[in-house]
Amino acid sequence: MIAAVLCAAGKGTRAGFGGNKVLALYNGLPVLCYSLSVFSPLADEVLVACAPEDEERIAQLLIPFPNARTVPGGATRGESVRNALYETKADMVLVHDAARPFVTPETVRACIACLMRYGSAVCSLPLSDTVAHTLDGNILDVPPRERYCTVQTPQGFLRDKLLHAYERAREEGRTFTDESGVYAAYCEPPRLFTGERQNKKLTYPEDFTPAERVGFGTDTHAFCEGDHIVLCGKKIPCARGLRAHSDGDAAVHALMDAMLSAAGLRDIGHYFPDTDARFAGADSMRLLQETVAMIQEQGLYVGNATVSIVAERPRLAPYIEEMRQNLADCLHIPAQCVGVAAGTNEGLGYVGEGKGITCFATVLLKKA
Repeated sequence: MIAAVLCAAGKGTRAGFGGNKVLALYNGLPVLCYSLSVFSPLADEVLVACAPEDEERIAQLLIPFPNARTVPGGATRGESVRNALYETKADMVLVHDAARPFVTPETVRACIACLMRYGSAVCSLPLSDTVAHTLDGNILDVPPRERYCTVQTPQGFLRDKLLHAYERAREEGRTFTDESGVYAAYCEPPRLFTGERQNKKLTYPEDFTPAERVGFGTDTHAFCEGDHIVLCGKKIPCARGLRAHSDGDAAVHALMDAMLSAAGLRDIGHYFPDTDARFAGADSMRLLQETVAMIQEQGLYVGNATVSIVAERPRLAPYIEEMRQNLADCLHIPAQCVGVAAGTNEGLGYVGEGKGITCFATVLLKKA
């Protein structure tokens, strides 16, 4: 029998929410729910160690998980886990930080497999940064990083051995930051298994902002008198022009809207209104540069972008590569991170009738 213990009794003061961070929303869902959805199908029971003031709200979150229940949390992590160990009769326990919502079923299965084979299992990652031993702001020495690793959760142990370790620690008045430490101190060196880098812990306010954001934009312009159109900054010969306050670059306008929406900002009509004489006949690539600066102020940059142009005319294939490069240069990303596609509407609708052009754009923004 396997029990999963989710540590959810902390205050999360570094996150700055004024309450338990595992109850904060991440992409619209309480952080705790992510771990619950992973562990509930893989464990016989799930014990959520929580503070008394959070118990009622957490109990509501447990309703969709019939094998989950709350247990009293303690003043320290060790007390919370020890309380959970008293509450379960399972042979094996998996302990996990509820503030690590990105754990995957694959990692939990790897933890169980390691526990069954070796009697213990500690999720870990090799170091990618140099580690220094410091004192009073000075580096004393730099140990070889291949001898060290970072430790995550889940961690798995035989229930009786882990409880014994925590009982010894309480008798001696010692505290530990996680189960691997107390197990190593009073039982034996625990066995490591390799985890995943995405399994990070949410600690600071910025951790609760998604590292990547997707935006979508669209724009349509009708044909009018003229001898060319502009798409992705490229002037293209055409029997008619596009009606617009600016240069009518519908592809760039769609991309701008995608970027602004992904950054949580207003649309292009707010920042570049067609009632403002400053933007009459404006070069849309210049407006795109201003939009890039706006998202940079939000601490974001474009990871990749795709523009899809639907038009019966003119034929755009000869200009696609130059259009891609124009966008890439303005977005400060490689051309291979920009996609420009063009197609017709097979004679259907206003596009098929040659009355106008519609463009769609998607963009991925990343934290700078």
